[in-house]
Amino acid sequence: MTGRIIVHLDALLAARKMTSKALAERVGISEQALSMMRTGRMKGVRFSTLIAVCDALDCQPGELFEFTRD
Repeated sequence: MTGRIIVHLDALLAARKMTSKALAERVGISEQALSMMRTGRMKGVRFSTLIAVCDALDCQPGELFEFTRD
């Protein structure tokens, strides 16, 4: 299986005029953890974190992540 996940967190933050620091505080995760999510370097994401991010940004998980084949 070849493919990758593209993370659209920066675009959503910009559209909502929210800083990553503000999102991290609202979600209850470290800025470092959020940075790893933003850059796609995370190995996984808990559903509780995903729910909190979607709630804070008023979005759906599909707006945050996109799968593409190589």
